[in-house]
Amino acid sequence: MKVLVPVKRVLDYNVKPRVKADGTGVDLANVKMSMNPFDEIAVEEAIRLKDKGVTEIVAVSIGEQKSQETLRTALAMGADRAILVVSDEKVEPLGVAKLLKAIVEAEKPDLVILGKQAIDDDNNQTGQMLAGLLGVGQATFASKVDLTADSVTVTREVDGGSETEKLSLPAIITTDLRLNEPRYASLPNIMKAKSKPLDQKTPADYGVDVTPRLTTLKVVEPPKRTAGVKVADVDELVAKLKALGVAK
Repeated sequence: MKVLVPVKRVLDYNVKPRVKADGTGVDLANVKMSMNPFDEIAVEEAIRLKDKGVTEIVAVSIGEQKSQETLRTALAMGADRAILVVSDEKVEPLGVAKLLKAIVEAEKPDLVILGKQAIDDDNNQTGQMLAGLLGVGQATFASKVDLTADSVTVTREVDGGSETEKLSLPAIITTDLRLNEPRYASLPNIMKAKSKPLDQKTPADYGVDVTPRLTTLKVVEPPKRTAGVKVADVDELVAKLKALGVAK
C-alpha cells in the first residue's frame, strides 16, 4: 500500500513575519524556513500507518529548489522517496491540486494525506480541490485515522464536536493538530535521508499550467492595537459600557 504526502516549505511558525517595505509581500530574506506544521503531522501519520500495511511513503513538494530541504526532512522522518516539482513562482492552491492530481495518476497511491492548510496563506483549499479533481472520497480535519486493506475510517473535528466517516480507498485525508505529535528526525536518519531518492520534475512534465490567476495588490501589517483605558472603580466601568451601548 502506497501513501502520498504533499509537504510545503513555509516561514517557520516561531518567526514573526515582516512585510516588505514596498508592500509587495512578506519578507523571506534571511529568515528560518521549515516544513508546514500540518504537513509534519501528515508525514508522521503516514509513518505510523506503516504498522497497518503501508509499504511506501512518497513525499511531494512544489516550489523552488530550496524545497529539497523540506523533502529531506520528510525523508529523515521516515518517508521512502521524494518528488520535487520545481517552480520559481508561487503556485496557487488550484495549480497545486492539478499538479498533485497528475502525480497521483502517475504514482497511483492508495491514500493521500496532507495538512489541512499552510500557515503562510491559510487557504485550506488544496485537499478539497484534489478530491474534487480526482473524484474520490475525502475526510478533512482528521483527528484519528484507522486504515484497513480497502478502507479508511476517519474521526474528524467539526464545529459541533466530531464525526466519524468511512471511506473506500483511494481517498484524501487532511490533518488537524490533534491527530498526532510529529517525531524529531534523528541524526542517523538525517544522514540516511541524503541517499534516499529525490526526483525533480517541472509543471511542464505533467502538462499543468500553473500561471497565477490572482494578483496581490498590496500587503500591509494589521493595525497596532490601541492602548486600553484604566478605570477607578466598577461604577466608572459600567458608565463607560453604557456610553458604548454595551450595558444597559
